[in-house]
Amino acid sequence: MYSYVPPIDDYRFLLSDVLGFDRAMAETGKEVDVDLAVAVLEEAGRMCADRLYPLNREGDEQGSRLVDGAVVTPTGFAQAWRDFAAAGWTSLSADPAHGGQGLPFILQLWLDEMMSATNLSFGLFPGLTRGACEAIMAHASDELKAIWLPPMVSGEWTGAMALTESGAGTDLALLKTKAAPNGDGSYAVTGTKIFISSGDHDFGGNIVHLVLARLPDAPAGVKGISLFLVPKFLADADGGFTVRNGLSVGSLEKKMGIHAQPTCVMNYDGATGWLVGEPHRGLAAMFTMMNAERLMVGVQGLGIAGAAYGQAAGYAKERLQGRSGDGARAPVAIIEHADVRRMLLNIRAFVEAGRALAGWTALQLDRAHHHADAHERAKADALVALLTPVVKAAFTDFGFESAVQAQQVFGGHGYIREWGMEQYVRDARIAQIYEGTNGVQAMDLVGRKLPLAGGAVVDGFFDLIAADLAAAGNVTIANRTGTALDLLRDVTASLRGASVDATGAAAVDYLRLFALVAMGWMWTRMAVAATDDTPQHAGKRAVADFFAERMLSQAQGLATGIAAGERTIMALEGDAF
Repeated sequence: MYSYVPPIDDYRFLLSDVLGFDRAMAETGKEVDVDLAVAVLEEAGRMCADRLYPLNREGDEQGSRLVDGAVVTPTGFAQAWRDFAAAGWTSLSADPAHGGQGLPFILQLWLDEMMSATNLSFGLFPGLTRGACEAIMAHASDELKAIWLPPMVSGEWTGAMALTESGAGTDLALLKTKAAPNGDGSYAVTGTKIFISSGDHDFGGNIVHLVLARLPDAPAGVKGISLFLVPKFLADADGGFTVRNGLSVGSLEKKMGIHAQPTCVMNYDGATGWLVGEPHRGLAAMFTMMNAERLMVGVQGLGIAGAAYGQAAGYAKERLQGRSGDGARAPVAIIEHADVRRMLLNIRAFVEAGRALAGWTALQLDRAHHHADAHERAKADALVALLTPVVKAAFTDFGFESAVQAQQVFGGHGYIREWGMEQYVRDARIAQIYEGTNGVQAMDLVGRKLPLAGGAVVDGFFDLIAADLAAAGNVTIANRTGTALDLLRDVTASLRGASVDATGAAAVDYLRLFALVAMGWMWTRMAVAATDDTPQHAGKRAVADFFAERMLSQAQGLATGIAAGERTIMALEGDAF
């Protein structure tokens, strides 16, 4: 197994030459320059490589266990969490008003990438805690914020979200968990939730669950859902949190991957909780957390793809098998074989463009929160909303495909546990499912995000891409991306006002086409910035050409499929399946 090497040189290139980091920081009032950002990323990379990566395989093999009703995480996880929190990583991008460092979100998202690359199961603990903090910060009362946010931001406590029930998956209108007033401002929450990541652990401290439930007077459907803060421990007479609340772990899910992550069935038996936000408005509050998690989950696909690429490329340069293309030499390193190169380039072309697009999206999120101009804040917020389902779904689809291709490079060894590739495949698969399946993300993009501001948001995004393509001049990646963008504009127009069946039939193909164009845009920006003869810049130009000629060629097929409509999809009667 090859060791993990953080992509620090690529981060520096993107910050300095592609994403306009210094200008973005000036616009958002953050006193962070490229050198400081890279120094933070270097330290984060060392932490991931030295502390998290060595726990990954053993954590997968041990898994989390339920012992006498309590979760026991794999050896080393609890101490790793304490070290992680003590070093300040849980507070990296959090609001300084609650003990955070207030660093730009791009550093947070790229830290998520490195955590996902080295130990996806571990990375869920801080990611879910951060999402819970964002929901509390956006919707809770000042009193709740003062009590719960500081220890969560510091990593003394962690967070989890509890949405799903066995009879209510994507359709949250069906959930049955109840919340009854206690008469003192708190509520008694009763119900069972499934698939609750980080629902319990042995790190010490409190665990703050954000739980969706219905009040006694709740109207039917999603308009009757409220959000409650339900901790594992309640305050005692001295102000310490030592009194066990009425919640428990019923069982741990037995999963395909992320074995070290405790995915819990949670029972709430009259557990004390507090309302977050307004009654019956819990879904809107929970979406604050879910949208934050969806960006994180997309980056999970990116992180695993990058880690799998690093190992597969290292193996391909050392593994001797077969003859050279001209037949003159044997055996040769398999990196000489065209098919092996094809697989590696497919992965690399996604990873480097995905990393850039994730960074650009993160900068827009900071603009949405911190830009001095309200119009610019609203514009950036709309762009983040548009891109969130794309990042979540496309990155996890490409990430899983990348893990499978990297495994294929190893041949039979890729199927054997000791090389680690089969774990990447198993771990990557969940990211296409949780936080809203990728089909749901695609339908969200087509059904909810394309109509934003009467279509002005998506049209403005396309115009932004077109302007960069025009400025790039006559280069292959810009020309091919421009052709794909024209196809994307056409199918976007065709979907406006389309029927539910038509949009449902088109959604997944549309999202992939959208992602390919967005990544072609990032490759154009990278190719234009890669102007010298260093290996890094030469590599950027070469991979940009590969993306243009081999991956953007999918655009025509996707557009053709979308244009075919829903007829053949809906032709069979349900009983015929």
